[in-house]
Amino acid sequence: MHILDAEIHEQPDVLRALLGREAEGARTIARRLREYQPRFAMLVARGTSDNAAVYAKYLLESFTQLPTALAAPSLYTLYGKPPRLEHSLVVGVSQSGQSPDLVAVMEEARKQGALTVAVVNVRQSPLAEAADHMLWCGAGIEQAVAATKSFTAQQLLLALLVAEWSGDAGLTEALPAVPSAVTSALALGDRLADLASRWRSMETSAVLARGYAYAAALEVALKIKETSYLPADAYSGADFLHGPIAMIEPGFPTLLLSASGPTGAGMRDLALTLRERQADTVAVTDDAALAEAVGTALTLPAPASEALAPISLVVAGQLLAYHLAVAKGYDPDQPRGLHKVTITR
Repeated sequence: MHILDAEIHEQPDVLRALLGREAEGARTIARRLREYQPRFAMLVARGTSDNAAVYAKYLLESFTQLPTALAAPSLYTLYGKPPRLEHSLVVGVSQSGQSPDLVAVMEEARKQGALTVAVVNVRQSPLAEAADHMLWCGAGIEQAVAATKSFTAQQLLLALLVAEWSGDAGLTEALPAVPSAVTSALALGDRLADLASRWRSMETSAVLARGYAYAAALEVALKIKETSYLPADAYSGADFLHGPIAMIEPGFPTLLLSASGPTGAGMRDLALTLRERQADTVAVTDDAALAEAVGTALTLPAPASEALAPISLVVAGQLLAYHLAVAKGYDPDQPRGLHKVTITR
């Protein structure tokens, strides 16, 4: 067994432990946020963690109505022109918490009086030390270079914080179901291995989603790039219709990630359009109508909350990336030219 595969399969236990361990910390931060009442939020991250930040943007704006942006770290470190951050929430998301540009954003935010939170897998890290508050992934050491369990832990921590802050009962009550949903995604392993075998000679692909699931598409495309060296592109299903769909030709591999909800009708229409263009379409979904509209459907149980479905959707994508790398004869644990910790300034 490869390390990456083992770490992917650790995720239900990691997420279950996280919910029990970090709930009180999330409640403490939520109380502080209700007192502080930030006017907007800024998220700062790189790489895989940047995709977790995109997920957090959807959560924050939909459940707290707080305008949320992604930081541009070079404005702080290279141009010396940071934006005004007073009376804001600034959240740094990082596996290692070591990259100097992320730390610089956090330090500047704190200097300006922003409320700062670090979401990290390494508690004793510069990013954690620079923040007012910390939420700990507790995913353990990731020996595989491609991040998996730390990413889903970041997703769940951000969802936990938003649930506590917003007081949304539906989101809060759905959180304990996430580990089981991830277990259901892991059960698709054999079918994903078959799909990887079918797609092992592909030269490019598209990963499509909308709404909360968009961040999962970004992360799955990244995992395919990291482990199989393929130019997999992630798009919002809506954006894809505004130009990129022109590249679709017969047999073009397209992966759709979707949970039943407001985005379902649009994703089904997109699937039908792709079928008309004879794309090789695959969907990971609980939506029966979408499953009927694609060439291959890998079905999941209906999620307890659409907002939490991207956690299990991304796990299915992690498995696909893993099996694709193996099918192509690559080492999924040590992608060429990559290191576990990347330092940017």
